[in-house]
Amino acid sequence: MGSSGRELPSGSGTDTAGVVSATAIPLPRPVEIGADLSWTPQDWAEVRVRVERAGRAYVWLNLVEQRLRAVVGAVLRPVYEPVHGEEWEVAAAGPTGQEWVQRAAALREVSRRKGHVLDPADDTVLAFLTLPQLRELIVSHWPCFSPYLESRRELELTLDELESARSAVARNRGLSGIVLDQAERGCVRLLRMLAAGDPERPADRLPADAVEQLVGDRFTDVAAVHADRARLQRRLPPEELFAGARRLDAVGTALGLLVQNYPGRRLQRLADSGCRIRLLFLNPASGTMRRRERELGLRRGELSRAVETSILHVRRVRSRVRDAKAFGIHVFDEIPRFSAYFVDSDGPDGVAVVQSYLGRSRGMESPALVLRRAARGVVSGSATHREEAEPGLYDAYLEDFEALWDGSRPVS
Repeated sequence: MGSSGRELPSGSGTDTAGVVSATAIPLPRPVEIGADLSWTPQDWAEVRVRVERAGRAYVWLNLVEQRLRAVVGAVLRPVYEPVHGEEWEVAAAGPTGQEWVQRAAALREVSRRKGHVLDPADDTVLAFLTLPQLRELIVSHWPCFSPYLESRRELELTLDELESARSAVARNRGLSGIVLDQAERGCVRLLRMLAAGDPERPADRLPADAVEQLVGDRFTDVAAVHADRARLQRRLPPEELFAGARRLDAVGTALGLLVQNYPGRRLQRLADSGCRIRLLFLNPASGTMRRRERELGLRRGELSRAVETSILHVRRVRSRVRDAKAFGIHVFDEIPRFSAYFVDSDGPDGVAVVQSYLGRSRGMESPALVLRRAARGVVSGSATHREEAEPGLYDAYLEDFEALWDGSRPVS
C-alpha cells in the first residue's frame, strides 16, 4: 500500500528504503512550538496547595491502610496459616480474589528482586494489598471480624468515602478541600471503629491528628492554634473538652469558657462523678481588677460585676455537689497574664486550652492554644516504643497555675 498524505516520518527521518518520503509531513521541532515552561507565582501557589492537601491525605490513608492490614492479619492469619503456610493470603482471598491477590504476590516478587522491600516486616503479600482489597477480605470473612467490629455497613460506607481521596492521591491528581476534610473525618471514624475494645485506645476528647503526630516535635505540645475563642469552640466545644474529666483546673479573670458555655448541672455531675475541680478567678475587689477594666476601656465595676456573677454561679454549683472539699474556688490579686483550662493534668493524656491576655482585647477575642500533654511514639527499627516527653508549654503553664493557686485565697 502507498503512503498516505498524512503519514508521519519514521524516527530516523527516512522510509524503509533509506529515502526521505516525499509525502511525509515534517513535525515541528520543540524550539519551534514556542512552549512556555515557566510557572508564575500563582501557578506555584496552586501547586503547593495541591501538594499540601495530597500530603495530608496520604498520611491519613497510610495510617488507615496499615491499621487495616494489622487487623486483617490478626484475624485471618490464625485461620489460614496453619493449613496454607506462607500462602495464607492467597487462600483467604478465595476464587473471587485470585486475580488481585496473585497480582499483589507478583508485585512482591518484583520488589524483592529490585531490592524495594526495605523492611523485612513488609516482605508479605499482605503488605502489598490496597484498601479496596483489604476491604474485600474483611467483607468476605465478616463472621470472623464481627466479634471485633460493630457495624459492617458503617465500615463499608466509611471506606467508600475514602476511595475518592485514595484514587486522587495514588495518581497525583488534585484534591479539593471538601474531599480532604471528608477523608480526614472518615479516617478518624474508621480508626475509632478499629480501636473498639482496645484498652490502649486514646481518649476521644482530642483525637490525635496523624499529621500532628508526624511533625509534632516541631511545635512542642501545641495541637492547634485558633485566632479567637469562637473558632476554638467550633472545633473543640466545651462539652467535649470537659466531658469525663478526672481533674479540672482553671485560671483566668471570669473563666467564661467554663462558666458561660458549660451548664451548671453538667459541672455538678462532673464533680459528683469524682472529678477534682479547682477554679481560680481574678479578685473582683482588687486594684488589679480596676487596672484591667481601664485597659479594656470599661467603666469602673463593669468587669468586676461579671466576675462576681461567675463566682456566685460556681458557688451555687459547689453547694449542690456531694463532696464540696473536692471543688475549690479561689481568687488571686496578681496581674493576670493568661487564662487556662487544664483537663486531666494528673496524667500523661492531659489537654489544655490557654489564652494570653492582650492589652486591649477581651478573652473572647484573644488567640487560643490547644495543648496536648502526651509522650510521643518513637520508631526504632521495626518496633515502636514510647519515651518520656520533655517538658513543654503544658507543663510551663501548669507550673504557673500551681504558683498562683498556692498564693491565692479561698472563697467561702
